Amino acid sequence: MLGDPRVQLITGDDTAACYRRTDDADAEERPEDYRAEPVREAYCWSNLTSGNGARALWLILLPFMVANLAHWMRPAAPPGHWAQRIYDLLVRMIALTLTVLLAAASCEVALDLTAWQCAGTTACATGKSWLVFLSPDHDGWWSAPGRRLALASVMPLLVIGFLWWLSHRTWSAYESASPPPRQPGSSRYTPHAERTALSLEGFWYGRRLVARLRAAHSTAGVLTIAAVLLAAGAKIDGGERSGAGEGGGGVLAAAGPVLSAVVIVLAAATVGVVWRTARSEAAPDDTSDRLVVRALPYAALGVLALTVVHLGWVRPGSRSDGPLPGAAAFGGIAVLQGLLVLALAVTAWVLQRTVRHDGRTALRGMGGPAVALLACAVGGVLSGGAAQRFADWIDGGATPGQAHAPIPGPPVLLSWQASVLPVLLVVVAGVAALAAVRVVVVRRRVAKDVPGLFDPGERPDERRTRRIAGTIACAGLTDAAPVLVAAVSVVTLVLGAGAVAGAWLTERAPGRATAGGPPVVHTAAGTAESLGSWLMGAGVLLLLALGRRAYRDHSARRTVGILWDVGTFWPRAAHPFAPPCYAERAVPDLTWRMATWTERFDGRLVISGHSQGSVLAAAAVWQLDLVTRSRVALLTYGSPLERLYGRWFPAYFGPPALTGLHREMDDWRNLWRFTDPIGGPIRLTCEDGRRIDEGPLRDPLAFGRSLRHPLPAQILGHGDYQADPVFEAVRAELVARLGPVPGRGRSAVAASGGLPLQGSSGRSSA
Repeated sequence: MLGDPRVQLITGDDTAACYRRTDDADAEERPEDYRAEPVREAYCWSNLTSGNGARALWLILLPFMVANLAHWMRPAAPPGHWAQRIYDLLVRMIALTLTVLLAAASCEVALDLTAWQCAGTTACATGKSWLVFLSPDHDGWWSAPGRRLALASVMPLLVIGFLWWLSHRTWSAYESASPPPRQPGSSRYTPHAERTALSLEGFWYGRRLVARLRAAHSTAGVLTIAAVLLAAGAKIDGGERSGAGEGGGGVLAAAGPVLSAVVIVLAAATVGVVWRTARSEAAPDDTSDRLVVRALPYAALGVLALTVVHLGWVRPGSRSDGPLPGAAAFGGIAVLQGLLVLALAVTAWVLQRTVRHDGRTALRGMGGPAVALLACAVGGVLSGGAAQRFADWIDGGATPGQAHAPIPGPPVLLSWQASVLPVLLVVVAGVAALAAVRVVVVRRRVAKDVPGLFDPGERPDERRTRRIAGTIACAGLTDAAPVLVAAVSVVTLVLGAGAVAGAWLTERAPGRATAGGPPVVHTAAGTAESLGSWLMGAGVLLLLALGRRAYRDHSARRTVGILWDVGTFWPRAAHPFAPPCYAERAVPDLTWRMATWTERFDGRLVISGHSQGSVLAAAAVWQLDLVTRSRVALLTYGSPLERLYGRWFPAYFGPPALTGLHREMDDWRNLWRFTDPIGGPIRLTCEDGRRIDEGPLRDPLAFGRSLRHPLPAQILGHGDYQADPVFEAVRAELVARLGPVPGRGRSAVAASGGLPLQGSSGRSSA
């Protein structure tokens, strides 16, 4: 980034830091040597996104990350609008259902399939040394169904405990960076409609919010385990009463309803905490949580311990038959998620109608509900895939749920979800085919105009023209992403509703599911179920394999890091178990560096950012007070500020917010190319006539071979903007516009943009 192998750390640590060339380390002490040029400084945050190999395993938290994104896709609306609070609440409730779904899936694998079905069946437990001591034929202390379940409950509890620990560990490392103090009146010159929440002092400080949500979600996970154990205990006691008539009275019979009532009360308190937990962004919130919030997880653990004791009590003659009760819970979770998503769509529609939006807002403001639905679908696929694959593995060569199979297998809903998955993939393949056709059509149309982008003296080459036109056409697919998201979301909603209805009908009338109908229908249904089951399991294995490869391979780890660059830019406002927000460390870092440097040296600076670095640079400038912000110029290139963030997150990066940012800065320039699939123009028209966009830049720099370019010039696309002469010219223009500091000449501090994983952003000069 700095163009020199000899660099020196100026401030920061191994996670994120600012660097300079060794020769420039003491530039402020030698201002006379830097009167004619700025001093470059680079901020590198790569270890926040891809530095730790174990961080790649966070891929299994993908549904939580996607749900968190839905919170920030809220349509722009007047501040304080009532629908904003409803929207945020609905997203938090959807996130809570994902935690319950994860806990239920863990219980399905550990409690139902392992401890209840397989360990209680001789044909399944035979040959499995790790299950022999649980088998009734062994007649050991752990052979009783209640004790088997009590022992197996350790596994889902460890899953919840691991997520709590991971969230707490990242919470103390990421959400603890406080913003710098600001001078008053930082937004007094910005019209109210052009202010954005990203300029609020407490936006990047979410310690209290994440702590409260972490307590609530941990409680929900533990209570889910307790509820499954209580349902199993009720079935065991019911079987005894209808059978031998023993163990149905006394303390044992009364303990179950009492514990169930306590679980319901704690669940209601958990929902209440999530209901009342909202972001406080006006100022950093350092207040401690109430005792009831901190005590909720411990109360849930206490209830779980009592439930384990209750379940492990001696029940002579008890045995496990069929699946565990509560299979309908998966259907209930799916229905609840569908209703919440529909309510979210209605709320988003209300918000969208309150403000006149431009036509570039993704899905006309429905991006949040669509992404929330996809989060639920991914959560269902991962949970169902894990249960299906584990059931296929544990019962040997048989197929769970079929005739002569040793175990009934997972709930029917998971089989129906597996059946509709191939249909969804066919829809995705169809959309991809339409996208390929679009690329061919656009390439032919663009090919006629490609020679006009270059100097008239360069001779056109048909093969070269097709390649450049193809690159431009492929880059334009980014703008068609809403079509893919909309198609997948609509099909997911329809197929998900069909799966729930089909599972309900199958459970009510199992004989009708196989009666009647042509043989080809039964064959197609069986094929779809088998193929979908394998695809669900393959999805789980693919994520695990990608995480394992990323742990060992640095290049693969960087690829995973690119995903986190986009998905974890936003704070954890909806789900505390989502991967941590690196911007809650990076934005305060940049803000502190710019604020302290300009105040200490009375300096001027140009902060430049490439790709995701441009988003961090803009977010950091928003956090500056008005005096400091007026001394800063912004240079972005390959920037997704308008093309991605402005379209998908209109409430925070829409045209009014970007206009307000430009109004309070010294200047802002943006470089873009037609061949860039990520970056694009800012598309702002400012009242003072100053232009922001510089482009489209020529790419490649030369069309054909020439004396200056004897070999074909590379098509740069999203990278290497600094190789274009326009970059140096625009940067020099910004530096000259800032001018020298009175009485000190001109010195500079700057951060230089690079690829998102290589660092960020900004050239500053003073």
